[in-house]
Formats: sequence, C-alpha cells, structure tokens
Amino acid sequence: MYFSREKTLASIANGLLSFPVTDFDAQGRFARESYQSRLKWFASHEISAVFVAGGTGEFFSLSLDDFRDVVTTAVETIGGELPIIASAGQSVEQAKAHAKIAEEAGADGILLMPPYLTECPQEGLVDYAREVCDSTSINVIYYNRGNGVLDAASVKALADACPNLIGLKDGKGDIQALNKIVKTVGNRLAYIGGVPTAEIFAEAYLSIGVNTYSSAVFNFVPDMASTFYKALRAGNHETVKKITQDFFIPFVDLRDRKKGYAVSLIKQGAQIIGKPAGTVRAPLVMPTQSESEQLARLIDVASQY
Repeated sequence: MYFSREKTLASIANGLLSFPVTDFDAQGRFARESYQSRLKWFASHEISAVFVAGGTGEFFSLSLDDFRDVVTTAVETIGGELPIIASAGQSVEQAKAHAKIAEEAGADGILLMPPYLTECPQEGLVDYAREVCDSTSINVIYYNRGNGVLDAASVKALADACPNLIGLKDGKGDIQALNKIVKTVGNRLAYIGGVPTAEIFAEAYLSIGVNTYSSAVFNFVPDMASTFYKALRAGNHETVKKITQDFFIPFVDLRDRKKGYAVSLIKQGAQIIGKPAGTVRAPLVMPTQSESEQLARLIDVASQY
C-alpha cells in the first residue's frame, strides 16, 4: 500500500471518486498502454481515489489474469498519486484470490462485490465478508448491492469484527435503510454513494451524511462531473438543479433503455471524446448509432459546464 489506512479512509470519505473503464483492444484483450494513458488523464483531474476493475471497469467479465494485469498496471502507473482500490468478489475463495493479487500489486484496498448468484441470509453475508477481510491486510470497502445487501445490524457486526473494513458503498439507493446504517454504525466507516449514475441520488445521499459517490460519467465529462460535485458540496442548489435537468435526467433516460447501459454508455462516451477503450465484453452490448448520437449531444451540453 502507498497510503496509510487513515489517508485512504479520508480519501474515500470526501472528494469525487472515479471508476475508469477497462481498455480492450480490437480482439477484446486488455490494452495496457491505452489504460495507462487513461489513468494518467484521470489522475490529472480533481479526484480523491481511483477504483480500478470495478463495475464500470467490467470486473464481472475479467479473468484472473486480466484482473492482475489491470491492477498491476494501475499501481505501476499512478501508485502513490492517489489511493487505488481494486475489486474482489464472486465466491469466498475467488474474492481471497482477488484480494491477494491486489495486495501483492500494491493496491491500497479492495471493493468487495456481492457473492455470485445465490440468495444469501444475513449471517452468511457477514461470514462471506469477514472471511475475505481476514485474508488480507489491505483496506476493504463492502459494496452493499444486489444479493449482498447487509442491514444495519449486520454492517455493525462486520465493522466490529474486521478492523480493516473502512467503508460501505451503497448500490441499492434505499435512503431509509442507508440512513439506519449511518446512524447505527456512525463514523466507524466511510460511506459512498454507488448506485448507477450516482449523481441522480447525490442530494439525497448528502442529506444523510454521505459526502461522496462514484462517478462513472467522469470517464467522458470530467469537468462537468467535478463542477457538479463542487456545487453539491457548496450548497449551490441552482447549479445542481440545472446540471441534473440538462444532463443527468436525459442521461438516465438513455441509460434505462437497455440493461447494462450503465457500463456500455460510459465506454461509448469515452469513444466520442477521443479516448476509446474498445467495446464491452458479452453479455453487455454497445449502444446503437442513434443512441450514440444522443449521447454525443448530451456531451455537448455537458461542455457548457
């Protein structure tokens, strides 16, 4: 790790968090040089941490070798400039393998994804996360999403059992449930907004003390993403309202046309601004030409900010 636990915690608790797409070449293989350029470009902007091989980075479609290449490349490229958080998940043993790779590469932490497929009781989810936390010395952020949603009592039990658990990322958007977690666990953890296109939830998150979120659109409209975050934190409601109306509401409408577009549109946006990352891997699909044209018009709107 390049950053102490305290510095990593501070970085994920405040400031805009970025989740870069993963670059693939024309044959669908990891494209190291393109990814290096993307990471350097990301780090040149006002962000507080970089989450690599995350949901936007198609973690779910990466082989273990891909994952190792992505995380190693990230650490070699921008390690020490910003905290680097990799992903882990699928099964206990696979998540341990991801965590080991991330730790050996020098990453500052992992984002623990939900288990694969099966329905899970609360005590089983706590055991899943605890086993992964216990397997590594680096920081862990739990992603509360899908079939892996923990309630307030379970989050507290996990935080009490695992000193290296430093954060909870919300992927559900249930503000009542999240507020119960925040009020129950308190400042023992950092809390991150993590629903797709999290900006649409940003004001609700902030109202319960969740000061930051993951920005996928940062991949193609970083200046607007930063402007929006600064306006949010400064209480500039007019700017937040205007960007939400002009960009985020129509973007969410476009995103909701097809499952998986929360990732596919991000890669298309990168293509449109001249920073192509290849296409998404199956089972995702890329947007149509018409949808791409609509996205390009939204990017033009975003350039006004």
